[in-house]
Amino acid sequence: MTTAERIIFSRPFRASRELTNLAAVLESDHSHGDGRFTAAATGKLKQITGAPHALLTTSCTHALELGALLLELGPDDEVILPSFAFTSAATSIALRGATCVFVDIDESTGNIDPAAVADAITPRTKAVLVMHYGGVAADMEPLLALAHRHGLALIEDNAHGLGGTWRGRQLGTIGTLGTQSFHDTKNVHCGEGGALLLADEILMDRAEIMREKGTNRARFLRGQVDKYSWQDIGSSYLPSELNAAVLDAQLDEFESIQKDRHRVWDTYAALLPEWARRKDVRLMHVPADREHTAHLFYLRMPTEESRDGMIRHLGQHGIVAPFHYVPLDSSPAGLKYGRTPVPCVRSAHFSSTMLRLPLYPMLTEQQLHRVVDAVTAYSF
Repeated sequence: MTTAERIIFSRPFRASRELTNLAAVLESDHSHGDGRFTAAATGKLKQITGAPHALLTTSCTHALELGALLLELGPDDEVILPSFAFTSAATSIALRGATCVFVDIDESTGNIDPAAVADAITPRTKAVLVMHYGGVAADMEPLLALAHRHGLALIEDNAHGLGGTWRGRQLGTIGTLGTQSFHDTKNVHCGEGGALLLADEILMDRAEIMREKGTNRARFLRGQVDKYSWQDIGSSYLPSELNAAVLDAQLDEFESIQKDRHRVWDTYAALLPEWARRKDVRLMHVPADREHTAHLFYLRMPTEESRDGMIRHLGQHGIVAPFHYVPLDSSPAGLKYGRTPVPCVRSAHFSSTMLRLPLYPMLTEQQLHRVVDAVTAYSF
């Protein structure tokens, strides 16, 4: 099997204006952040999400860290989050000295279980972090009710969910703050990048300062102050114009990117159900009140052994199909920086039985059918 014949899991999309935008930055005297492409990409992001405020960051990890700074998390605080999530969610909490409280998921979606959240709330709980896994919204109604009843901040890790909705509301704009990822494995990317979405004007004012090393430099550039100085704690979370230029080109083509990703997702969803029923395999599920983003398509195999066998089988056919997160509660850092009130058995089972199929806009119909044929040919 030659390299050219392999079907890899993910391939970064190339937008048509990327090189033109990059050349414009390199030919200018402004390649650091907060230039014309930062402004343009931010405007397009706000248009897609409907967020009143958006700040580009160097990664979704940094957006989560900036959010933790804004919420003033500290050693006396606890934040409830799903065990089945990426490490950035937990590190943003642990860096502030707060305790990660890991809870289980709803196995039908891979998202945090609101009942488990309710059981984990203590007087120390300051926030709940929700990840919209695979671009499918978490069950937000009970989570919003819990946040309101207990006075908790609600953080949306929307790394997978740009353009996704829950009951018509854009993901990343429902809670106290939302974060986006523009890593090159995401639907829209700039190599490495992210964003913080906010509705609150006061939080936005402070976030802008924190993002610029704790200074009011952004206000200085807008002519609102005659010099800038150190105002608050913060760090260097502002991406360069080179990253923003790529992101701006990508956001221009967001609708066509999504159309092709949904074409791939819909093909899997149309061709695999009969095989899945016969083999007791669960396919990715999207509740009726949610619009997903076609970020990924996963299979839930009956056992860990059959999952690992499927990965090997697809690999023998030149198809890359990886598993996903190892549950945070069982990880070395999770044991050190967090606590788990109730064992996250559903997270462990979900993690040990799922694998993801190749999904990116450039997949051809021939490649798609080759993946489907290989999947359905696996004998177990």
